[in-house]
Amino acid sequence: MVIDSHQHFWKYNIESHAWINDEMKVIRQDFLPSDLKEVYLKHNIDGCVAVQADQTTEETDFLVSLAEENNFIKGVVGWVDLKSGILEKDLEKYSTDSLVKGFRHIVQGETDPEFLLRSDFLRGISKLEKYGYTYDILILPHQLKTTLEFVKRFPNQKFVIDHIAKPYIKDGLFNEWATLMKEIGKHENVYCKISGMITEAHYKLWTPAQIKPYMDLTLTAFGPDRIMFGSDWPVCLVAGNYEKVKSLATNFIAQLSSNEQENFMGANAIKFYNLT
Repeated sequence: MVIDSHQHFWKYNIESHAWINDEMKVIRQDFLPSDLKEVYLKHNIDGCVAVQADQTTEETDFLVSLAEENNFIKGVVGWVDLKSGILEKDLEKYSTDSLVKGFRHIVQGETDPEFLLRSDFLRGISKLEKYGYTYDILILPHQLKTTLEFVKRFPNQKFVIDHIAKPYIKDGLFNEWATLMKEIGKHENVYCKISGMITEAHYKLWTPAQIKPYMDLTLTAFGPDRIMFGSDWPVCLVAGNYEKVKSLATNFIAQLSSNEQENFMGANAIKFYNLT
């Protein structure tokens, strides 16, 4: 199966989607399963993981309802307040729904550079393993050092780095990002999504050659069994389209064996998120 490990749905709201700035106005609209289903039929995608974009449990419930109605949505990465004193109650609630695979917090938006190491957040993360939940790490490059310390504390927790940690491709910054990604990749419980890269480059002028060194490094750091394809649809529409995103990935993995290509395009995501 070909699985898109990272995409979003939303009903556009000017307040909850304030992060969609004027440069990104093409995605200031609703994006729902009926839209994505047509894209997947065209590009031979069998299923996906729907990932939260709003930090509310209502968002999690919204994604679960969409997954219940559309069987190509194989799993949901939702949101709960991992710092909450009643976190266990939310985890118990979602544990009865096999579609909820894990959770994410928009750490890239936190002003505290040590957010991942806050005691209340660490306490929340420590409760995920009991339920078999995954955790998506959404960060920017300046948060990689803290992320390394973070993953060291949870050697049995399944983590995945979203969007190869959003390197500053547009500015050509590479070395510090690369060094820390290689260190994080030494931890075998951490996977990485090769996704979201074209929106970290120049929206109009990016080229595959510009992005390839970042993909090469990610492959070296994590290996072919811990990387996975993700489109970041519909955010990717800001800098391209689904065909360009998929081609960027499939051209890159042409160097790999057929088994490794299958793992990248679906099997790794199925294993990581325990998809059926």
